[in-house]
Amino acid sequence: MIGRIRFISVIIILVALVMIVRLYFVQIVDGKTFSADAERQNINENTISYDRGNIYFESKDREIIPAAISRSGFTVAINPKVIENPDSIYKQLSQFLVLDEAEFLAKVSKKDDPYEEIAEHLNTETANKVQELNIYGVTISTDKWRFYPGGSLASNVIGFVGFDGDELAGRYGLERYYEDTLKKDPSKIYNNFFAEFFSNVKGSLGEDSKEEGDIITTIEPSTQLFLESELKNVREKWGSDEIGGIIINPNNGEIMAMAWSPSFDLNNFSESNAKFFNNPMVEGVYEMGSIVKPITMAAGIDSGTVSAESTYYDAGFLFLDKRRISNYDNRGRGTVNMQEVLNQSLNTGAAYVALKMGNESFSDYMKSFGVGTETGIDLPNEGRGLIKNLDSKRDIEIVTASYGQGVAFTPIATVRALSVLANGGTLITPHLVKKIEYKSGLSKKFSFISDKQVIKKETSEEISRMLTNVVDTTLRGGNAKIPGYSVAAKTGTAQMTNEGEAGYVEGKYLHSFFGYFPSYEPKFLVFLFHTYPKDVRYASETLTDPFLNITKFLINYYQIPPDRPEDVINTLAQ
Repeated sequence: MIGRIRFISVIIILVALVMIVRLYFVQIVDGKTFSADAERQNINENTISYDRGNIYFESKDREIIPAAISRSGFTVAINPKVIENPDSIYKQLSQFLVLDEAEFLAKVSKKDDPYEEIAEHLNTETANKVQELNIYGVTISTDKWRFYPGGSLASNVIGFVGFDGDELAGRYGLERYYEDTLKKDPSKIYNNFFAEFFSNVKGSLGEDSKEEGDIITTIEPSTQLFLESELKNVREKWGSDEIGGIIINPNNGEIMAMAWSPSFDLNNFSESNAKFFNNPMVEGVYEMGSIVKPITMAAGIDSGTVSAESTYYDAGFLFLDKRRISNYDNRGRGTVNMQEVLNQSLNTGAAYVALKMGNESFSDYMKSFGVGTETGIDLPNEGRGLIKNLDSKRDIEIVTASYGQGVAFTPIATVRALSVLANGGTLITPHLVKKIEYKSGLSKKFSFISDKQVIKKETSEEISRMLTNVVDTTLRGGNAKIPGYSVAAKTGTAQMTNEGEAGYVEGKYLHSFFGYFPSYEPKFLVFLFHTYPKDVRYASETLTDPFLNITKFLINYYQIPPDRPEDVINTLAQ
């Protein structure tokens, strides 16, 4: 008898626990969904509605800031088939709605159309006022839409929700890449509790979880805003066709900012040209010019072919396979060392390193930096570099590749390769999402640890020293140096082609610039480039100021301590 009572008591407790847990899911986890269902019993649902997980930025102080959220409201529509006295109806509705009279009357005149929307995204108060008018032929529907609080901020990174056939789905950027995570599956609402709970646990812990959740990005909104402002200023000043930039932690691949101009307003994307929706920082390929020379030099040093003190004779040009290549100014410098190759950006010096290494060895090193492969970044449609010339047996293709011409890389692959120079020689995975908060309450943090050593740590330190010397002594004659801080940097100017045409176009250039700091324990790597700036030739003229502005902003905003305190003391003493 006692055993039977105990058994019944256990059953009652288990049932109570199940009901309590299910009640939690109904009221808390699925509360919004069931509230919306209840609301639809009183208000028509004639519009497509949806729900999605949210996308967030994260500030440097760990504050979560909405980047993409779902909003709820109401849509007002008319049925032109039954509308009578449209002028009177217009006047009544105009008390609460902002309506264009001509547009309203045009919609009313469509007598064969039973449904025309006249206002959307209304709040409850306005919707109730319209409903109280009780106008025959006017209906109110629940409305859910995607809202982007930042407007155009990081638009090419975030992407937007739009129609994919008859369904709403993420179309570009993170909205598309993380569609399986962000998209809500309505069928899950009615799942058996135990099936839902245990499938959620399993899915959240697995690698290929399809569970709904919110994503928290690596994008720092103030940093993103500053980068976009600098790019806008450069484009306006020099009339560039396009401009882009990335700010990344070269040690772990977290991208704090990624921007492209021209961009668009996420809340009004239908008013923009569709060609602006793609992200050329990930999808496009470009000949990057002289910022490739530090990679060439690192390969030469790592292979033991040259050192910073190795010398060669620079005649200003050389002939290879019946073609002439020359320095940017066609001048020779005589006998110079490898440091001067970077300081003065000598094409003949990069050629010397590549030829001395040998075509196969140089090609293998370049490929090890990942320039011809996808980086694995969490954005759709990632492109691949065009590196066919690295497989050529002719010296001319290998030599031009050594100074960044004849081969083309995506900007994100370029950033990954340059990060190898900064971080001790390892290949990172650039990424934009650091954490997923699942609907079940579980979460998943992303950590990308590189296990591929491309160059030795000592090589990374040496190339960082050489690039720091470029800033200290050469960039603007040494006047670009920031007191108290070591900065490693290099400019690049590349000739451009016209799309679909062979050969380079006179006077048409791509300017690039990269730098990282502090040089030997870098917190940030900054990469900038723009295409076809007008009436100017060299990247040092167009990108030095924005790079320095961004660097100083990052130092101050993130309160990075100086790594050269003696510089500060000397400056104060003067």
